[in-house]
Amino acid sequence: MLWTIIVILIILWLFGFLGPNVIPSLPHFGPWVHVLIVIVVILVILDLLDVI
Repeated sequence: MLWTIIVILIILWLFGFLGPNVIPSLPHFGPWVHVLIVIVVILVILDLLDVI
């Protein structure tokens, strides 16, 4: 379940990071891209430490 959330967040991050350059009709998310990648990194670290 956790890995599914991580994959979804990474896909959303890629859309936010590359989206406006690849598909100009997508809105620019700005700093939200960095928030998503920080959440992914925290989830991966917590999973590796077996906290969650």
